[in-house]
Amino acid sequence: MSDAIYKVTNPLTGEVEETFPTASDEQVKAALEAAYEARASWRATPLEEKVAVMNRVADLYDARQDELARIIGVEMGKPSSHATGEVWLAGDIHRFNAKHAAEALADVELDLGERDGRAFMRKEPIGVIVGVMPWNYPYYQVARFAAPNLLLGNTILLKHAPQCPRSAAVIEEIYREAGVPEGVYTNLYATNEQIASLIEDPRVQGVSLTGSERAGSAVGENAGRNLKKAVLELGGSDPFIVLPDADLEKAVADGVSGRFENSGQACNAAKRFIVVGDEAYDSFVSRFSEAVEALVMGDPADEKTDVGPLVNEDAAQGIQSQIDDAVQAGARVITGGTRPDHAGSFVTPTVLTDVTPEMRAWSEEIFGPVAVVYKAKDEADAVRIANDTLFGLGASVHSGSVDAAMRVADQLESGMVSINEPPGSSSELPFGGVKRSGFGRELGTYGFEEFSNHRMIRIAGDKAAASSE
Repeated sequence: MSDAIYKVTNPLTGEVEETFPTASDEQVKAALEAAYEARASWRATPLEEKVAVMNRVADLYDARQDELARIIGVEMGKPSSHATGEVWLAGDIHRFNAKHAAEALADVELDLGERDGRAFMRKEPIGVIVGVMPWNYPYYQVARFAAPNLLLGNTILLKHAPQCPRSAAVIEEIYREAGVPEGVYTNLYATNEQIASLIEDPRVQGVSLTGSERAGSAVGENAGRNLKKAVLELGGSDPFIVLPDADLEKAVADGVSGRFENSGQACNAAKRFIVVGDEAYDSFVSRFSEAVEALVMGDPADEKTDVGPLVNEDAAQGIQSQIDDAVQAGARVITGGTRPDHAGSFVTPTVLTDVTPEMRAWSEEIFGPVAVVYKAKDEADAVRIANDTLFGLGASVHSGSVDAAMRVADQLESGMVSINEPPGSSSELPFGGVKRSGFGRELGTYGFEEFSNHRMIRIAGDKAAASSE
């Protein structure tokens, strides 16, 4: 039973609560055939009907918020307040995309200058696309991929993370209840090998993956080899820069929420805190560490819990090994640094300083409740440290002067940057990175762009028509 790929393992207890059968090759083949067959009818469905469906999806997320939050609390340990917020956001993403679909999909007229006739660009669906989603935000990640593409008219085959089979099933259930037809959105408990075969199939036109660099490299290579469009979001090691004139009290509060939301398991979490100047650094480290020590670690179902268990024991051991590696090489633990001696895949919220380039914590993404704080001599040094990473997802800059913050922000290598607020995500704001954080954009209205055929249509004018007669 425990050898199943798709299973619910409660990270609070380590117990396997439920297993789900992996899809057979025949089931995957049938799902692809159904998605391919459904293309024409879903594409032809009037946009206003698709909009109504997406609004019903949003309503269902709202109505089932507590139930859906409990599911992911057990699947991957998300604290209840964070879980209900994620469910709300998933509904809001569907509602936002429904509201803006007509505008985002409207024809764009092209300027022909003095030439006769007219021309315009039209966004059209490309067909069957595959989604490969991670465990850390089970509802949100699917919503930001699926909502615009369903409105566009694409059909979707979705492989969720093996840790999230219950939430994967309930997402499909919600789409079906809202009116998404059979074949238009299909949840597949597929293997990596089956997904690779789907990408190779000529009936599939694209793939979107959010996950690790390793998974992104494999999927990106396969997509490129088969000339398929890909969107990859592969994590980050986001800098959080504090300039000397920043409001330290606010910066500390923003830093704690920006780092420890979802127990530190967020791609765009603030992971590297870079403070400019001795005085600001000392004050920030003291206040920040005190705030981190006050975080409540415990049962995800308890509303008082700030930091829950990590997704599984392997994740907890991996984070602890990164901490231990840094400490053995000379890093200082200001608070935390160990695992509690009780059940659950917990890592104590940790603050590290004196991290240097030979340590894994300098170059690797730490996907858990660990903050690394660096001291920078000046703005140039802060930018150097911030950009000294293979990643480039998000960043944030904190200063009493927006001009100063923007001066620094303009030099950062990232897909997103926040000024005087913690990193985060919302329905309206495009999300994506550069460098090894991947490529492509989701959210806002950018989600309509990635898997659409931007077709140019040229209509001859009266002069051209007359000359051909």
